[in-house]
Amino acid sequence: MQVPATTEYQDIYSRCSILARAGTRGELGEALARQVLCYPQYDLQVIGARMQAEIRKLPLPYREQVGPFFIEQVFGSHHRLLALHHAGAWTGMNEPFSDREMVEKFCAMVPEGCFCWDERDENCFIRYGPMHRFFYYLMACFTMFVLDEPGHPVGTPFPGSFRVEKKNGAFTCPIRDKEKEVFYSICNFCPAKQSEMPA
Repeated sequence: MQVPATTEYQDIYSRCSILARAGTRGELGEALARQVLCYPQYDLQVIGARMQAEIRKLPLPYREQVGPFFIEQVFGSHHRLLALHHAGAWTGMNEPFSDREMVEKFCAMVPEGCFCWDERDENCFIRYGPMHRFFYYLMACFTMFVLDEPGHPVGTPFPGSFRVEKKNGAFTCPIRDKEKEVFYSICNFCPAKQSEMPA
């Protein structure tokens, strides 16, 4: 994929390089918190408004079922990250990553992932740009690599009455292996295993 050699791209690339250098979950958590604290309230409002607009596009009744999980995925994770940061939790999180290589691959993917959408033709009165998408990836990075949880919260429903589940300490997801052709999808980096689908 060809991405513009812009200052914004270089900024996101540099931020991802910092994240990729983290050696433990605690170091990554602290690095993520520093990135997130750079976002002004206005940008958080833009991210929330865009999320609500995307949810409204979904058909009923699925929209009502999945909407709260999408909000939890981003803003619930945001709250958890900042709560841990303010509690000084990072110093006690010295565990290595479950999959160090996956962390590095994720950080390498994100800069291009932030530029995958061309929104110039969208009818929107506010600009939703690469730094807003970067926030989404920051939250996924925190959930998947610091907490070692699925990118989509447990309980998230998908069409066909399937959900992200936790059983006996293991996570399963019905779409975990369905996004392999979409290089910027967080599903490709998720610690959940593919659910066994009924024949």
